[in-house]
Amino acid sequence: MVEIFGTLPNGQTARLYTIYGGGLTVRVTDLGATLVSVLAPDRAGQPEDVVLGYDTPQGYLENGGFLGAVVGRNANRVGASRLTVSGTPVALTPNEGPNNLHSGPDFWSSRLWAVEEATEEAVTFALSTPDGDQGFPGAGEVRVTYRLTGNRLTVTYEGRFDRDTVFNMTNHAYFNLAGQSHPQAAMTQMLTLRAAGFTEVDGGSIPTGRILPVAGTALDFRAPKALGTGREHDPLLAPQGGIDHNFVLDGRDFTLPAARLQDPASGRALTVYTDCPGIQVYCANFLEATGKGGVRYGRNSGVCLETQFYPDSVNHPQWPQPFVKAGQTARSETAFVFEAL
Repeated sequence: MVEIFGTLPNGQTARLYTIYGGGLTVRVTDLGATLVSVLAPDRAGQPEDVVLGYDTPQGYLENGGFLGAVVGRNANRVGASRLTVSGTPVALTPNEGPNNLHSGPDFWSSRLWAVEEATEEAVTFALSTPDGDQGFPGAGEVRVTYRLTGNRLTVTYEGRFDRDTVFNMTNHAYFNLAGQSHPQAAMTQMLTLRAAGFTEVDGGSIPTGRILPVAGTALDFRAPKALGTGREHDPLLAPQGGIDHNFVLDGRDFTLPAARLQDPASGRALTVYTDCPGIQVYCANFLEATGKGGVRYGRNSGVCLETQFYPDSVNHPQWPQPFVKAGQTARSETAFVFEAL
């Protein structure tokens, strides 16, 4: 199903696409290929929207936080906004102190994407990106497909460029399995990660190059643990105001869960599978916005589970690299499986 979402400042019309399957109802928009909502049932069969977002396109354009956004060409941070691609220096625009965050400030999430396919089970969005877009070399085409297979929402990213470049995309959805209208419940949810290590960062959230063990730290989620509140004063988390860290997954095995989020009260559970090497967990440490239905989102109103290459991996050659050669098709896939237990 397709419906008008709203009119953009340039007069273009943004549309909202609905796909169904496995008891889920998922809505996405061609504005930024954004994930707008996921209606998922609880153990009693009662559906609630478990994704934070806005009721209008203006909400996405005017508010920060990247709610539901597709991020590219490069997710997360690049230290000093500089990197090298195939021997050529590349300078990005600083938009977080001296560093670059999510390839801004000209974000893909604020652009209207073309729709290549729209069925009851899947929507594919496409974007043409010119040479020099956001500072990156190479012109190309990127695609994002949302597909429902039963209770599994799979997000597939593809890109092909005419020059060597960077391709590291993610989705920045904020999940609250209690329902987006219950922001106070988000941090009571239990998180499990298949990650024994994390990338150490400096005060600007740029990796130092060291991978440290999670054992004995506030970042040890190898067994289910509440996301909790008040951890922002932990010395490890204080510079970020809470959890905003990249976890090094124990192998790139799409068949094994990378993360699992559970809400004890509703019984809803979300399991994440990915072929990416890392997952950034962000607990909305600085979120302030009025969301869907007038709900006030504040700090810790949801949690992002951003599958990706490690932050600043472009400047750490010892880590998995997000570079793609000219003429080759880069592809990445992440699946979100919703259950009621």
